[in-house]
Amino acid sequence: MAKVCAVLGKKPMTGNNVSHANNRTKRRQLPNLQYKRIWDEEKKVWVRVRISARGLKTLDKKGIKALA
Repeated sequence: MAKVCAVLGKKPMTGNNVSHANNRTKRRQLPNLQYKRIWDEEKKVWVRVRISARGLKTLDKKGIKALA
């Protein structure tokens, strides 16, 4: 399954692990994704979304319209 936020579209970023000897190996920085059930007032149904923690704050601010 793709590790992408449903609201913001955040995806994994790439970077390097850097050791004490300055050896560099690739690593992934994953977004903080959570599964949440959100009530859609218009459709009167629960919607299960995979959303980042930052996306939850955006959803609280803008409402479920941000999902569309």
